[in-house]
Amino acid sequence: MSVDIVRIDSTKRSELRKFVLFPETLYRHNPYYVPNIVFDEMDTLNEKKNPASDFCDQVLYMAYRDGKPVGRIAGIINYKANERWKHDEVRFGWFDTIDDKEVSAALIAKVEEFGKAHGMTHIVGPLGFTDFDPEGMLVEGFDQQSTMPLIYNHPYYVQHIEALGFEKDADWLEYRITVPEAMPEKFTRVARIVAERNNFKIRPVTRKIIRKENYAQKLFSLITDSYKDLYEYTVLPENLADKYIGFYLKILDLRYITSVENDKGEIVAFGITMPSLADALIKSRGRLFPFGWWHLAKALFIKHSEGAELLLMGARADVRNSGVTALVVCDMFQKYEKLGVKWAETNAELEDNHSIRNHFGDFDRIQHKRRRSYKKEIR
Repeated sequence: MSVDIVRIDSTKRSELRKFVLFPETLYRHNPYYVPNIVFDEMDTLNEKKNPASDFCDQVLYMAYRDGKPVGRIAGIINYKANERWKHDEVRFGWFDTIDDKEVSAALIAKVEEFGKAHGMTHIVGPLGFTDFDPEGMLVEGFDQQSTMPLIYNHPYYVQHIEALGFEKDADWLEYRITVPEAMPEKFTRVARIVAERNNFKIRPVTRKIIRKENYAQKLFSLITDSYKDLYEYTVLPENLADKYIGFYLKILDLRYITSVENDKGEIVAFGITMPSLADALIKSRGRLFPFGWWHLAKALFIKHSEGAELLLMGARADVRNSGVTALVVCDMFQKYEKLGVKWAETNAELEDNHSIRNHFGDFDRIQHKRRRSYKKEIR
């Protein structure tokens, strides 16, 4: 049977829900797949609700064979990123398919067609609207449990994409770090010296601080300063702070956040982590209702997992070489020890971002996953 490609109207809830829930069928019996939070996916992909629509064009497609869904894909043109990095690229994301190269080829062809119609010369992905969306195709670590912020995919995706002529554009590495019973002496010594020399201090983050001190905006600005020169990063307007940072600050256990301030009360470095939600999301299948909210609330506030997810970490450019990140890491892992956390999983770290990767060199760690962004010319 031939493959039928159907365009999805992102503003129609019934159509968008089929798109969002397609992986549930594809990965139903895969123990390593972790579902996304359904309502968050729905809001992200609805072009009337996603503030990134102010600078992005998008298209969503689903593939059908014999009336049954067999694949999905999003095509995205991020004009801010294209202007910043001086290229003309259409991104593909939310790419999932059965093990059939005809389906993959048909989906990619539709995104290429979309990009070409808008003057794009290359196709790249998997990427989202911004760097706060899942990105990078898993190419190693298929037998490792996924995490909430990142993509899981079957091994055959790699063969499908490479058969279509895509080549590596960038790689990210992920590490699982064992939380030590006591911090390495090197870290505690460096952290103490850095704090004393620069008048840095750890400031506990509270709901009151978030509410009264415009904390989300300050943190958002610092994240931009820390990440703006990294691969494909989109510098976002500050009015998106609540969308991308405010949401997490509202739901996270604030003990998992580290904030370093200077003697002027300015945030100069940060670490944002959270209890692992993988098991809770598997139990809830990513849904809040009728009882999914309980699994998530329990994992966040009542009975934490033995694992933690390191979401974001960075420092202001003018203090980046001061050793301040040692202060962040030291504080994070001392908190983990008190909270009963046994291991922490890093977010995806760019292969060539050695400064971040070196922060955990003194810990017992394994590099257990690798993910990749692919690119090719549109012909």
